[in-house]
Amino acid sequence: MVKTSKGLRHRSRKIMKKNIRERGAIPSLSKVTIDYQIGDKVYIDVDPAIHGGMPHRRYIGRVGTIVEVRGRGLVVEVEIGSKKKTLFLLPEHVKPAFDFTKRLENILVKLKELSKIRKEQRKTLLTILDKTK
Repeated sequence: MVKTSKGLRHRSRKIMKKNIRERGAIPSLSKVTIDYQIGDKVYIDVDPAIHGGMPHRRYIGRVGTIVEVRGRGLVVEVEIGSKKKTLFLLPEHVKPAFDFTKRLENILVKLKELSKIRKEQRKTLLTILDKTK
C-alpha cells in the first residue's frame, strides 16, 4: 500500500474554490492598492488563482493584525487559541476589516497630483524640444 500524500493544499478543494463568476479573474486593483498600515485588522481570504504568499487553509476566515509591511508583502499576526502565529501574506489574500474608503480617496488624490506633474513635465519637454529645432 502507498501512503497518501499530504501536501500544503491537502483536502482544500471546496475551501479554496472560486465562484463560477470569479473564475479567470485577476484581483481588482482596488483590492491590491489598499495602503495597509501597522495595526490594521484584516480578514484572511485566500485567492486560489495566486499561489505566492498563500496561507495554509487553517487560517482562512481568521482575523489578523498587520505587524509589518515588507515590500509588497504583509506580516500578519493571527491568534489561534492561546498561540500567536505570524504569517507572511500578499495583499491578494487579505481583505480589510476596516473602512478603507478614506485611504482610497487619498490614493486617488495622489494619482491626480501625479497626472498634473506629468502634464507639466510634458509641456516643459515640448518647449525644450521646440527650442532645439
